[in-house]
Amino acid sequence: AGARLERALINFFLDTHTSRGFKEWWPPIVVKRQTMFGTGQLPKFEDDAYPVSGDNFLIPTAEVVLTNLHAGEVLDADTLPRRYTAFTPCFREEAGSAGRDTRGIIRQHEFDKVEMVKFAKPEDSMKWYEQMWQYSVALFRSLDIPVRQLECCSGDLADLKVKSCDIEAWSPRQKKYFEVCSCSNLGDAQARRLHIRVKGKDGKSYLAHTLNNTCVAPPRMLIAFLENHLQADGSVTIPKVLQPYMGGLEVMVPTHKKG
Repeated sequence: AGARLERALINFFLDTHTSRGFKEWWPPIVVKRQTMFGTGQLPKFEDDAYPVSGDNFLIPTAEVVLTNLHAGEVLDADTLPRRYTAFTPCFREEAGSAGRDTRGIIRQHEFDKVEMVKFAKPEDSMKWYEQMWQYSVALFRSLDIPVRQLECCSGDLADLKVKSCDIEAWSPRQKKYFEVCSCSNLGDAQARRLHIRVKGKDGKSYLAHTLNNTCVAPPRMLIAFLENHLQADGSVTIPKVLQPYMGGLEVMVPTHKKG
C-alpha cells in the first residue's frame, strides 16, 4: 500500500497539471555537461552531482531536461507561455545535518520528483511565478496537509534565480514546518546560457524567461502525508481526491505491528 501511495501521489499531481495545460514529457536522466551548465547546476553544484562516463551526469531534477528542450531555438511570442511537466528519478548528494536527518527518507541520494517548467515573455514571468507556487499550495491543501509559502531572501537565492519561494508542510513529529517543494523565476539567466530567444510581432528577438516549480518530491511528500493522516491505531486515512488513485481505498492499515 505504501508503494501504491507514492505512485498515486505522482499520478495525482501529473494529472492535475496536465489538466491545466502542462504538456507531459518522459525525459532521459543522463545528460551532457553543457545541459547541466545551461540550467545553472554546473559549476556551482558539481560536488553534489553524480557523474557518469563520458563527462555526462545523472539529472538532479527534470528541470534540467525540460528547460533544455528549446536550447538554441527562437520561439514565436504567440506560442508563449509554454508549459511542461515531467516525472523522473533524480540523483543528488544530499548532505544531511548531524543526527536524525541523516537516517530515513527525508534526505536521499536518489528520489522521485514531478517538476513543472514554463517559458514566458519577460513582462509575464512574475505573474506566472505567483500562479505556479499557488498551484502547489492548492494541491497540498486538497490532500488535507497544512502548508505555508515562504519567500527566500536574496542572500539565499542560487546564482541564476530572480525570485524563489519554498512551500513548507507541517510536521506533527517535528512540530514545525519543513520544505517540501520550491518555485523559482530564473528571469533570462538560463535562456542566456541556452540561447533561447523569443521573436515578437515587430520581428525583433529577445531572451525568454524561464520558471520552474517542484510539484511533488515523494520522499518528503510521503513524510508530510503520513504524519498528517496518521491515526492513533497506526492506520493512515486517504483523502477523497486521492482515493480513485488508490483503488477506492479509504484507510491504509498496517500489516506489521511492533510487539
